[in-house]
Amino acid sequence: MRIAVLGTGVVGRTLAGKLVQSGHDVVLGSRSATNDAAVGWAAEAGPRAEAATFADAAAQAEVIINATPGTVSLEVLAAASTKNIAGKVLIDVANPLDHSAGFPPSLSISNTDSLAETIQRAFPTARVVKALNTMRADVMVAPDRLADGDHDVFMAGDDAGAKEVVAGLLQEFGWRPEHIRDLGPLEAARGMEMWLPLWLRIFLNQGNRVFNIKVVSE
Repeated sequence: MRIAVLGTGVVGRTLAGKLVQSGHDVVLGSRSATNDAAVGWAAEAGPRAEAATFADAAAQAEVIINATPGTVSLEVLAAASTKNIAGKVLIDVANPLDHSAGFPPSLSISNTDSLAETIQRAFPTARVVKALNTMRADVMVAPDRLADGDHDVFMAGDDAGAKEVVAGLLQEFGWRPEHIRDLGPLEAARGMEMWLPLWLRIFLNQGNRVFNIKVVSE
């Protein structure tokens, strides 16, 4: 599969690298085709990896991953172009973290809306699925590094077929089917994104140790 990863930060490069290892052709998108981080990543990742602009990356892709900071995600997706996004699975791993008042950040969208829903409204023909936003990048692509993978990843979306595609990619990353929890329609992304302030507090309180969520029931 040909996949565009938009965003050259740690999350974007980590996801892109794992996808290449899994046998996909991956284009890492940024504002410029000569972005140092993207070009450097592509050179190290091998022949299945490429650097391109947001628009060129999205145009070539079957699946698009939004791994940009949530405060600029709409701007980035607009640069990628509605026509290049139309009809495609768009996996939103971003969070609407607002650092304008310092650290820890607040949420620029919450309660009755989410970044994922905002993206879906702005690009109504995209098949948006929220996933992987509730953990660190290294856990996203290697769940076995914690508790032998006995913990959970969540997704939400309105398109059942798109969620099947996402579930397949998650299993390629090492997530076992019983730990891929479909929370239902895209509005469930509100809770997924609002987990982030608590995640940050736990992360800081325990000395930056890596952790994730496991749902335990009767």
